[in-house]
Amino acid sequence: MAQRLDRINRLLDGVTRNRREITSPEGIVLEVDVANPGERLVAFLIDFLFWMLATILLYVILRLMLAENFNRSVAVTLVLFVAFLLRNLYFIHFELQSQGATPGKRITNLKVIDRGGGPLLPGAIIARNLTREVEIFLPLGLFFAVPQLDDGAGFWTAAAYFGWAVSISALPFFNRDRLRAGDLIAGTMVISVPRRALLAELASESARHVFSRSQLEAYGAFELQVLEELLRRPASPETTLLQQQVCAKICRKIGWTEPVPAADALDFLRAFYSAERAHLEREQLFGHYRADKTEAAATRR
Repeated sequence: MAQRLDRINRLLDGVTRNRREITSPEGIVLEVDVANPGERLVAFLIDFLFWMLATILLYVILRLMLAENFNRSVAVTLVLFVAFLLRNLYFIHFELQSQGATPGKRITNLKVIDRGGGPLLPGAIIARNLTREVEIFLPLGLFFAVPQLDDGAGFWTAAAYFGWAVSISALPFFNRDRLRAGDLIAGTMVISVPRRALLAELASESARHVFSRSQLEAYGAFELQVLEELLRRPASPETTLLQQQVCAKICRKIGWTEPVPAADALDFLRAFYSAERAHLEREQLFGHYRADKTEAAATRR
């Protein structure tokens, strides 16, 4: 299965990804694509650019507000302090509000998930982002703050700080799940969720049925099990009639306007089952579990 999916990845994305299986607390095995270090670096640089622009804007605002009584050292100290808060709140806020995706991660199609298959908890997000201070910003800040002494002591001190940042930042290259120190501490990992616009078109060519997200949210895990049992039944006139009745009921429930001929009822049910199962597994990967159609999607804690 993994080899076949790698061939699909090479065809659609042009790359071979590390694929991992994660077992959720409910016992469902989910396959995910591990983000590579290059993607993570690009996402970080994009987020870093946004943060730097916000910091520069803040400095300009302070400069204009205190034009007459401007004290450069006080303003720089204040900006550095606010930039520290802004930097951490930026990553924590977006990963909390966007289910593990900062603007940089959304642009590069990445997402943070829990390595145990459960929901992404706020504590894990806070831990992984505060660790970044020790990984990158603290040693780099000390590196640029070291005075250049004539006796060479400043050079070796700066080199030590720079080596600290580089060695910790290189950690994703030395483990198969590309985890940085923050991921190891928080129990998280970063996965790739590429957008494949052509995928729906390919599906429509083979199954001729493409379902929207709102249509797939009409049912839950219980209804999926019932449909699976129906599809497993041996072929018989009674099974065929029941499949046609269920097909008509599903069409009414999800608002499917295109007519489904009786001869295509089984194909429609198979297509809907595959799409519904993929949808529920994808939602459960991020902590959203729906037991049946009467229950709203809930986040398990």
